[in-house]
Amino acid sequence: MTVSSDLWQSNLDLAHACLKHPFVQGIADGTLSKKRFAYYVGQDAFFLGAFARAYSVAAAKAFDWDGFATFHSLAGSVLEELRLHEGYAAQWGVDLLSIRSTPATRRYTDFLMATAWGSDIGVTATAMVPCLRLYSFLGYSLAENGIPDHLYGEWIRTYSSAEFLQLAEKLERLVDRYGAATTMLQETYRYAMLCERDFFQAAWDVESGSSSN
Repeated sequence: MTVSSDLWQSNLDLAHACLKHPFVQGIADGTLSKKRFAYYVGQDAFFLGAFARAYSVAAAKAFDWDGFATFHSLAGSVLEELRLHEGYAAQWGVDLLSIRSTPATRRYTDFLMATAWGSDIGVTATAMVPCLRLYSFLGYSLAENGIPDHLYGEWIRTYSSAEFLQLAEKLERLVDRYGAATTMLQETYRYAMLCERDFFQAAWDVESGSSSN
């Protein structure tokens, strides 16, 4: 097994917990409230801004041209994903320029930026890859019986696509190239997966008033 596949297999419990989460299941069947999804879109856009910056820091620290070029191209893919969020934001009346991060988002983005600045590129890639691999897994799982025709069908289409899977695989190859099977990598990957789960929970809690703003 590769380093990245071993890390993913070790965290399948959290991947399945995310898949079964009521927020994700609400996307699956189209019943998720617009308020929850609008909150998620705003926070995810804020998160993706930090994600793109982390890629850029990793690119600058890469000691070989291929690594630099790969991190740079992955940063460009995040900008494409942000355009999708701009479309959602316009549809649901979310002003992305006025979004302020909430605690679950800030914990995740602070972790990513601290890792990007303070760790080597193998650890940085490991902190970032759970997001891509998890979303590809969720998209594929939700699209298994076809893309549903409801409000969130485009979300499922995006993350179940072969193009998105290729992004996850590209980042996993960076983990395999620059990372090693260490306790630090295992803890870094696990923490990112926990942040993903908590991100969904925060979006779910917003309608009950339990999410902090």
